[in-house]
Amino acid sequence: MSATARKLPATFEDLKVYQVAREFRKAMYGVAKRLPDMEKFGLASQIRRAAVSLTNNIAEGHGRYHYLDQIKFTLQARGSLEELIDDLNVCADEQYVAIEEIGSLKQQGWRTRQLIDGYIRYLREQKNASNPSSTRESSPIYGEVETEDDSRFSV
Repeated sequence: MSATARKLPATFEDLKVYQVAREFRKAMYGVAKRLPDMEKFGLASQIRRAAVSLTNNIAEGHGRYHYLDQIKFTLQARGSLEELIDDLNVCADEQYVAIEEIGSLKQQGWRTRQLIDGYIRYLREQKNASNPSSTRESSPIYGEVETEDDSRFSV
């Protein structure tokens, strides 16, 4: 199916990346609720802010009409996600959460990261289809260069 023939999501809630990020946000809120009282205004507050930022930025980006704005907000969502994964490291280091649960949550977080990266690729493809100047980004995880023909993500 060509990019122009794809059915575009009607709202941000229809985006798979948003749906998966929302589930991760809810899981991280669960972690924040179980932290010790001494972390109520520290780590717990930080987790809640980053978790809300994750889904808020996906939603706000979807509401923008320019691809570069959409990409910018999605990149901010990706930064919030990485922050949450580091917060899980803090929870592991301080033994606030069982290591098995940390592993499961991190796996959910990295799955969310894959979808965010795919959504960014999709937005760049759409931008490039309307503007032939190419946008590329090197991936810090795999050391490869993403190009317009990298179509592992579908909306």
